[in-house]
Amino acid sequence: MQIGLRAHDAEYGPLNELIPRIKEQGFSCIHLALSKSIKEFKVTESAMTPGLAMYIKNLCRNNHIDIAVLGNYQNLAHPDKDKLDEIKKRYIAHMRFASILGCGVVGTETGAVNAEYKYEPANHEREALDIFIKNLKPVVNAAEKFGVIVAIEPVWKHIVYGPEQARFVLDEIGSPNLQIIFDPVNMLYSGNIDEQDSIITKTFDLLKDDIAVIHMKDFELCGDELKSIPAGKGDLNYELLLSKIKEYKPCIQCTLENTSPDNAVDTRMYVEKLYANI
Repeated sequence: MQIGLRAHDAEYGPLNELIPRIKEQGFSCIHLALSKSIKEFKVTESAMTPGLAMYIKNLCRNNHIDIAVLGNYQNLAHPDKDKLDEIKKRYIAHMRFASILGCGVVGTETGAVNAEYKYEPANHEREALDIFIKNLKPVVNAAEKFGVIVAIEPVWKHIVYGPEQARFVLDEIGSPNLQIIFDPVNMLYSGNIDEQDSIITKTFDLLKDDIAVIHMKDFELCGDELKSIPAGKGDLNYELLLSKIKEYKPCIQCTLENTSPDNAVDTRMYVEKLYANI
């Protein structure tokens, strides 16, 4: 198991300072969301040049940091056609950029049927799933052409909200360039937290061959809402999750989420120690 960090969760600095700092803290890989990690300029499609990709690639290579995921979390079920066309172009630009960057995975969530990208019951209806699959197909086609993987991340509030829906999407599209980012906390809400062991187990039963990356955070219940917090600080069954990783995915890249610069190293050490003792 390789432990990484979302680059934008580290103490901010220009990339030539940020990447070495992440390596010094003992991380082996990063989840890179360009617009969140680069503040010196706006990362538009016109800025996503081969030169920028090679600059980042060389920085990471020189510091022995892998880019586990290039993040592009936008709504592929957006109801406005013009906005949706822009989003699709943005995804294709990320596929092209990832192919030059040497990053194998472009990550995304699965959207909502509204422009606000928020939960509503219609997100969980079959019509929403069909819309998402239709709009995902050209993105996957681009991934095939550029030789990268697009990985969808199931989230309870979104269209693909559990392992069964993720399995359905994978089977419907039928491409080896479509895989899964597994974040167990994202599949939970206040009504199913008592089923977390079953959800983790079912995810590995249905999707273990297709899980490309794992995101690691934790949760605590605040009223009717789940609050995301660093791994090991909440109620997620990390013993079960790490035992499944050790059994099925021993070299997978796992990136921490919802850490801060002052607790990221301690969180990494917690996960590594627990994994070693399983």
